[in-house]
Amino acid sequence: MTGYPFSIIHARGERMENREDVNSILQFLPVVLRSSALFWPSQVVEALKALSKGPDHSKVDSGDVLFLAISDLRQSLSLSGDILAFSTADGFSLYFDDLISRAEANKWFGEILPALADTLLRLPLMLEAHYKSADSISCMGVRDGLGTGLRLLKSQEAGVVLLSQELIGALLACSLFCLFPDSTRGANHLQVINFDRLFACLYDNYSENQENKIKCIIHYFERICSSKPVGNVSFERKVLTDDYTLNYIPHPKAESWSKSVVPLCLFEVCSSGLIEDHSKEALEVDFANMYFGGGALGRGCVQEEIRFMINPELIVGMLFLPCMANNEAIEVVGAERFSQYTGYASSFRFCGDFVDNKDTDIMGRRKTRIVAIDALVNPGKRQYGHKFLLREVNKAFCGFSDTCKFHQYQMLFKDDCFSEVELDHDLKSLESSSDNVLGTSQSASSLDEVGIATGNWGCGAFGGDPELKAMIQWLAASQALRPFMVYYTFGLEALQTLDKVTKWISSHGWSVGDLWNMIVEYSSQRSNNETHVGFFNWLLPLLSSDDPMILDP
Repeated sequence: MTGYPFSIIHARGERMENREDVNSILQFLPVVLRSSALFWPSQVVEALKALSKGPDHSKVDSGDVLFLAISDLRQSLSLSGDILAFSTADGFSLYFDDLISRAEANKWFGEILPALADTLLRLPLMLEAHYKSADSISCMGVRDGLGTGLRLLKSQEAGVVLLSQELIGALLACSLFCLFPDSTRGANHLQVINFDRLFACLYDNYSENQENKIKCIIHYFERICSSKPVGNVSFERKVLTDDYTLNYIPHPKAESWSKSVVPLCLFEVCSSGLIEDHSKEALEVDFANMYFGGGALGRGCVQEEIRFMINPELIVGMLFLPCMANNEAIEVVGAERFSQYTGYASSFRFCGDFVDNKDTDIMGRRKTRIVAIDALVNPGKRQYGHKFLLREVNKAFCGFSDTCKFHQYQMLFKDDCFSEVELDHDLKSLESSSDNVLGTSQSASSLDEVGIATGNWGCGAFGGDPELKAMIQWLAASQALRPFMVYYTFGLEALQTLDKVTKWISSHGWSVGDLWNMIVEYSSQRSNNETHVGFFNWLLPLLSSDDPMILDP
């Protein structure tokens, strides 16, 4: 399956270059291409037909037998050389035969599994239909001439993949059945996408949170089999570039941050609540691993992994999104939430069904925007170094940026020095002209009210300084021209004075450049052991001397 011309399955192939497409996803899919058509091998078709008729016909009525059926399917696809995690069979048996009730098992094997098999039978036709329409769909932020078809979104190549929720369900069914070939994924910087490790980890070192992760996934399959989802989900790789001739987001230099006269956006602090429950329309931050999804399909169970469990459609991005570089971020629009939950890490528990009532946009995507940005891991003292400050603020800026506003961003990072009044006038003029070009349905101003919902990014297990990271995200959100940032502290003690500090800074009209320069000065002193206090306490004498009441208890 490797190396076929991508245009061979593209109904609008005349718009593609007549060459072998290096981004071809075919080598990572379980279906076969022959004579310009996608299909399952005949043995797979017969096995899936048997499964679709229920346990009376297929005899698949337990976790043990289900794994045997999966093994037969894999052998029919010549995947026997791709070794599954050692305890996968035991994990399937433990979950379906011991951990769920007999009534739940009867429903799974009698209704859900046959429906998933029927979905898999239709996967080749779904893919054909997807590629036929991929070039004809206009996706907000995609440059003219670029399609939205399923492909490898390689590093340093900005682009969008737009998938129907129905197709995502079929691809995730492939993950459950462990049908994706694994042998070349590592060499292409891709995570494992099959669910073998998810079940193997359950058996190898049983924990309630691992069981509840699987409950979320199983609940997702139950939902999509009882009511077929009809929307779309887009996955975008954002890339900062040094080439200003391209219609991409520019890569800011340190001087750009230092001289920025962009005003800081509204900052709202929430000491309780969760990012995903935020009521206003906002870009919700995924505290990501450089590999999209992190440990979602393994033992991981912190912020990113939990989001992937309650919004399982995110998982499909692991199929075609290689790891992120320092100048990249991934934005997902439209992923539906299916599960309620409580807890975090070891206390994570599935708490039943969640009905996602978010509105949809003109492309059929739910107005749920999730952005994955990966922070430095265990940065220690080096996080106060100038190049690492720049790395973090640019990573956040990449994630928080709006692709439709690349012209505005290019203006922000020009060598010319603007006054705040001049910049405001020029940006408004440019935005007005963008509205006329894009039309009201896809105008830049239509996203003006979309802020940022975030929290302790890069802290906790990643080891970052929470005070510094909060300020860095504020800088990035403001420079990205977002109207507000809502920050969930999750009760972190180090951020008890965050609300007072940000209110003081806002009341004194600091610009992005003002705050950046203050952070650089603090970090320099921290690096040189001239101070050992946190940024807020370091700033305290400045604030107190100007307004002694501002930080009083």
